[in-house]
Amino acid sequence: MSNPVFDRLAKDNRGYATFGGPSPSATAYPQDTPTASPQDLDAMYGQPSATSVDTGRLTYDDVVVKTSLTFAVLLAGAAVGWITKNPALMILGAVVGLVLGLVNSFKKNPSPVLILAYAGFEGLFVGGISQLFEARYNGIVAQAVLGTFSVFVAVLVGVRSGRLRTSPRLNKIFFAAMIGYLLFSLVNVVVTMTSGGSLRGGVLGLVVGAFAVLLAAYSLVMDFEFITKGVQAGAPAKFAWTAAFGLVVTLVWLYLEILRILSILRGDN
Repeated sequence: MSNPVFDRLAKDNRGYATFGGPSPSATAYPQDTPTASPQDLDAMYGQPSATSVDTGRLTYDDVVVKTSLTFAVLLAGAAVGWITKNPALMILGAVVGLVLGLVNSFKKNPSPVLILAYAGFEGLFVGGISQLFEARYNGIVAQAVLGTFSVFVAVLVGVRSGRLRTSPRLNKIFFAAMIGYLLFSLVNVVVTMTSGGSLRGGVLGLVVGAFAVLLAAYSLVMDFEFITKGVQAGAPAKFAWTAAFGLVVTLVWLYLEILRILSILRGDN
């Protein structure tokens, strides 16, 4: 899968990424290099391991820390949305979250401030809509959270074991399916605004919901592969924020789809 992060990296004459440094063939090595003494070697091995701060490269720890921080802000916003029970605040979170989500998606370089702002406003929307569903169906939020976590773990295990992976052909199918899903969602919005009904109810709603969950699961596979390839290619550490943003967007989408499916199963037609 072509990744704009890696496509922008400089290449040497064999096509390998150099990350801005000179290629091995272009580097002049001194002919007379002094041999290190045993004491020097012991001192070198005694030094602490280099971190991402020292190397400036992406690590899994970076991704975990940035993702945890982004989720913490999301949960804080969700708590405010849940407690206040204010529809206007929920709508504000949805609109601003959508705008910031689009801005972050099209930025070449991640902005921690904008990503955390997105998480906060998106949290307002998630908390508000979760409270509405919980008021109607007791316990549904806990079920949706459990379902989201289960899908996340299953996909993570599948990716780590090598059983789940992307391919150029699957990516094309995914993006085509996403366009179809978005068009259906727009039509549903128009139907809801004009007739008060919804196309996301009954059997059709379950089919569309299951389809969306599959799309979200494949999106998670893409997120995990982006992280793995970024670490292996030595991508700049700042892209840990990009990974965190992608994971949060996908998991919020997955959670809302599972929440909708559960509401249909419990009688919301």
